[in-house]
Amino acid sequence: MPDVYVEPVPKGRPEGAAVLYYVLEYAGGDRVTFGNYATLAEAVTAARALGHRPLVARVRNTSKRNPMHWREA
Repeated sequence: MPDVYVEPVPKGRPEGAAVLYYVLEYAGGDRVTFGNYATLAEAVTAARALGHRPLVARVRNTSKRNPMHWREA
């Protein structure tokens, strides 16, 4: 079961800015699906339905190379 990252969009948003939607990405940045998910829960459910292990952000500005920025959903 490969890891996928549930990325909030826009990436690197300023403090107080709202998340518009979430996307599913592999570690290399390629999208898993072409859909956008309105909530974090929808994105996690979709990732699990596809057989992936979803990782969600712990920090506002994320880096996929830093494991401290992510936790398992």
